[in-house]
Amino acid sequence: MADARRKLDIVGEPALVGSPRIHDSALKHVAGEAVYIDDVAAPEGLLHAYLGTAAIACGRLLSLDLSEVAAAPGVVAVLTAADIPGANDISSTHRHDEPVFATDRILFHGQPLFAVVAGTREQARRAATLAKAEYAEEPALIDIAAAHAAGGALVTAPLTLRRGDVAAAMAASPRRLKGAMTIGGQEHFYLEGQIALAIPGEDEDMQVLVSTQHPSEVQHMVAAVLGVGSHAVTVEVRRMGGGFGGKETQANLFACVAALCARRLKRPVKLRPDRDDDMVLTGKRHDFVVDYEIGFDDEGRIHAVDAVYAARCGWNADLSGPVTDRALFHMDNCYFYPAVHARSEPLFTNTCSNTAFRGFGGPQGMVGAERLIEEVAFATGLDPVEVRKRNLYGGVGRDLTPYHQTVEDNIAAEVITELARRCDYQARKAAIRQANAKSPIIKRGIALTPVKFGISFTATWFNQAGALVHVYTDGTVSLNHGGTEMGQGLYIKVAQVVAQAFGIGLDQVKITATTTGKVPNTSATAASSGSDLNGMAALDACETIKTRLTEFAAKHWQERPEEVAFLPGRVKVGAREIGFRDLVAAAYLARVQLSATGFYATPKIHWDRQAGRGHPFYYFAYGAAAAEVAIDTLTGEYKVERVDILHDCGQSLNPAIDKGQIEGGFVQGMGWLTTEELAWDAKGRLSTHAPSTYKIPVASDRPRIFNVHLLENAPNREPTIHRSKAVGEPPLMLAISVLHALSDAVASVGNHRICPRLDAPATPERVLDAVDRVRAEANL
Repeated sequence: MADARRKLDIVGEPALVGSPRIHDSALKHVAGEAVYIDDVAAPEGLLHAYLGTAAIACGRLLSLDLSEVAAAPGVVAVLTAADIPGANDISSTHRHDEPVFATDRILFHGQPLFAVVAGTREQARRAATLAKAEYAEEPALIDIAAAHAAGGALVTAPLTLRRGDVAAAMAASPRRLKGAMTIGGQEHFYLEGQIALAIPGEDEDMQVLVSTQHPSEVQHMVAAVLGVGSHAVTVEVRRMGGGFGGKETQANLFACVAALCARRLKRPVKLRPDRDDDMVLTGKRHDFVVDYEIGFDDEGRIHAVDAVYAARCGWNADLSGPVTDRALFHMDNCYFYPAVHARSEPLFTNTCSNTAFRGFGGPQGMVGAERLIEEVAFATGLDPVEVRKRNLYGGVGRDLTPYHQTVEDNIAAEVITELARRCDYQARKAAIRQANAKSPIIKRGIALTPVKFGISFTATWFNQAGALVHVYTDGTVSLNHGGTEMGQGLYIKVAQVVAQAFGIGLDQVKITATTTGKVPNTSATAASSGSDLNGMAALDACETIKTRLTEFAAKHWQERPEEVAFLPGRVKVGAREIGFRDLVAAAYLARVQLSATGFYATPKIHWDRQAGRGHPFYYFAYGAAAAEVAIDTLTGEYKVERVDILHDCGQSLNPAIDKGQIEGGFVQGMGWLTTEELAWDAKGRLSTHAPSTYKIPVASDRPRIFNVHLLENAPNREPTIHRSKAVGEPPLMLAISVLHALSDAVASVGNHRICPRLDAPATPERVLDAVDRVRAEANL
């Protein structure tokens, strides 16, 4: 394997950054040799923990008899809230509304009550089912409608965005309409489930191997639960088998329980739930109901928008505040609203606490934006793409977002125009209309939708990163930073940056596991910021070392510092050239420090939430997708026939990795908007808690024709790492084109006179219902 990799990474090869390189673990993934936490050799004395959970969704816990649990075969200990030496709290906000174990109030079905520790995982799992709990059950609030009916209690403060006089603009609009849209949630369905392995050390030390996107938060949570300082806890993450936001805060529970049990028993403890329990316990993508009113004219230009984005947030705040904020930040997508008023409603429900998911509220905001465009297009009889173009940001007085950030890098029109040309959108649309006229059952649809996605954490303090770089005397380099690898290729991208900075090959850079013991106080690998933040931090460390080497070389060989240059495979010092290894060895003998920390903080950004104004995003990433589908009007079943994508990655760090992210993000987004449907019964029990009932896309669901291209010659105008742009989240929203292609196909049943108002997920049942509704309204 090592030989195979070396063939791909030749020392001295130019333009390492920007070249397509395989994922650093790709060969190990394919061979099954990549080590995940459950693959780590069992430490001596390993025990296994499992969670006992509540059997109701709402009420009071009257009594809890754990005698049979404790007496079960193999059980070593049973722990409840009374056994927590520190805080019974793992909330990611300052609301302190998420206990490790419930003590009185039960707020969702599956809420943890206790942990059982046994010699084997199966023993612990079986013992956890033997608890006898007595409850005083109360009616549960399961969905947004129930939450509204009960008075609309919120889990956190809502956000309001305003610009212009909406009431006046709406009243003056030539045309107005109102509507509502339901947008479903989504299970993360990472391949590697939640897992934590806690290993106690001497004194109060605790090492935790955990599948998390936020090692520093886990560190702080474990320390608080154990009642120790953060310096006593080390959290390590080499890789995750997927995260998608589901391991940003949700890993806290499993890490803290494993550490609590390990501390109590002074033995290593592993906690890994079954897939069913993982799905029941952990939060999902927030589902929304969007109520909207639009004012517009006969030319399809929007004059005013008034909207409320209500979200099912679950039983505690978690990240619902920033998620619903970001939904409002993206309720404009690429479009300028002359007057706008938008409000969020982060609603309390007796369901699992919804959390971060790829896009972090942005996808829901954009789906709502595209519904507005569709409404205007059907009301005016215009091509939806034409309506999109007429409402784009651009021109005098049309560059201010609802949150008062000026759009300075707008390339949406260019992306839309170029994609429409590449995929021959207009001719294909005409051909589809002609084919539908002759096909009574199978109807085709096509849609082209754009994406404008803001890049940065809206919690401004998270926009920072650190790195640690060691150069050894043989010229090899050890790289560590605060970003986590969940399959997205962050490690290889940052390694490319480091290798190019020193002019060495990738085989000379060792990517080491993310650990709080090397880089402290790191931000979550989220918000599409992994490469932006950690790439710049690593480059900062490299530049520090290079400055020291440059000063040494100039003095040692009596040249001016500007005569020293790091080139591929060598270092030029005046007229001579020497190998990087030779320079490093000489510098070591001269007692030059060959290790450095790096740091980066994103500039320009600021946000005043109370005022609803600021510059929360460093820049925007753009893209567009055109999707073609075919539906069966007798059953509602459909196929995605073709998808064409043009996406803006700026000056791509690694085109191979970026294309993979675009393809994967699109398919994941397509699943969210089509086949993936979450359902709870009247008792608050999750019905879709396994692959048998929850349908993620499979290989046969991918578009039959799938063309993905990166926008060329479009470097980021901001000085990001090598002028690249983030690519983790924006591609997911390209899948909105599939939802609108399905809507277009449904609309053909009524000769495109009726807006189908197709909600998400557009399952075959919903497609069939929409077909019947359009037929009825069109009197066909």
